[in-house]
Amino acid sequence: MDKYIYLFLTQLTVIIHLLFILFVIAGGFFAHKKRWIKIIHLCAVAWAVYVELSGMICPLTYLENYFASHARLATYKEDFVTRYLIPVIYQDNLTPNIQLILAGVVIFINIIAYSIRWKQKPQ
Repeated sequence: MDKYIYLFLTQLTVIIHLLFILFVIAGGFFAHKKRWIKIIHLCAVAWAVYVELSGMICPLTYLENYFASHARLATYKEDFVTRYLIPVIYQDNLTPNIQLILAGVVIFINIIAYSIRWKQKPQ
């Protein structure tokens, strides 16, 4: 494949990764509309918490690196997506303690989101 196709796939994967993170954090505020969205969201939250607590690397990271290596990217400094989104997703000083805190924050935000929606349901 052409280098530019791999560059596009790298950027697309980073965007999907960021959207997944945003869905995990804020999806609970929108999950009340459809039951299937709630199920998908709760599974996404469970997966994200598992990844954070286990210290494993998300499979999307491997996919990003695969595409980036095939695009012959030495660094992520060539364009907007990789310059501005990569630092949001990958923090340099991320420790296991910070990952534990992040998992707690995700759980806390979603408890709030679901409790607000639960209270708003007509009895």
